[in-house]
Amino acid sequence: MSRFLSLDQLVTKTVNGQSAFQVLYPENQTTPLVFASPHSGHYYPAEFVEASRLDPLTLRRSEDSFVDELFSKAPIFGAPLLKADFPRAYVDPNREAFELDPAMFEDQLPDYVNTNSLKVTAGLGTVARVVTNGEEIYGHKLKFAEVKHRVENSYFPYHQALNELIDATIGKFGICLLIDCHSMPSIGGPMDDDRGNRRVDVVLGNNHGTSCANQLLSYVSESLKNQGMAIRCNEPYSGGYTTRHYGKPDEGIHTLQIEINRSLYMDETTIVRNRGFRHLSDKITQLISDLSKFKLK
Repeated sequence: MSRFLSLDQLVTKTVNGQSAFQVLYPENQTTPLVFASPHSGHYYPAEFVEASRLDPLTLRRSEDSFVDELFSKAPIFGAPLLKADFPRAYVDPNREAFELDPAMFEDQLPDYVNTNSLKVTAGLGTVARVVTNGEEIYGHKLKFAEVKHRVENSYFPYHQALNELIDATIGKFGICLLIDCHSMPSIGGPMDDDRGNRRVDVVLGNNHGTSCANQLLSYVSESLKNQGMAIRCNEPYSGGYTTRHYGKPDEGIHTLQIEINRSLYMDETTIVRNRGFRHLSDKITQLISDLSKFKLK
């Protein structure tokens, strides 16, 4: 059976009865591009919702809602699309596997847990303490075993799939261009360096030139600017764990993070698509088309 399935089929990974991720493959991968959407998942386990002190809509405001839909045409242009099914508030695949705040737990954390990162300090570790607007998610302490279960059944399968996509792409093309797809609130939040400031249409991040060739960043920037979009690079987002961990240009893996202003395509309060969704979707599809022609020199 061919590795690359028809466009109307999704490869879904279920672990212990819980959907971890989906991959949409092209019939034939014709480009070294791989697209990933780690934060658009919206399947909330009932026990998680019940354990939260927040209502479901408030929990969803941490999502990069509909980003997977914006990039859904990737397989038409010969590139696979990976998307997490689990929500960011449940476990965040754009962090280290165990980047946790010890104050959230009733038991002592193992020595291998990173408890001192900036994201942990901000309440946004692998299992977040707060949602985007700063509200506390839990009204009680967690047990490490519960969080370990989330990581093993959601985080690790997602990254295994991403590793397999990268390896297959490197094997076929000798290079991989990983596009990590995100959205951002239209105004900087209380935990952001740009809090209270209105943001541009798209922020591109390559960890200040370390996770991908600047040629790729410039190419994406020009493609979007040619469509009338306002672009900023590496501010306020230069890239997260995915860009830092996978971006190894010397080994042929170029990783670029894309952050899209949510107000362009959705109501940020009610989390529904607005009238701009179709227009933005067309622009993202044009970007994917442009990228499918990109050649790294």
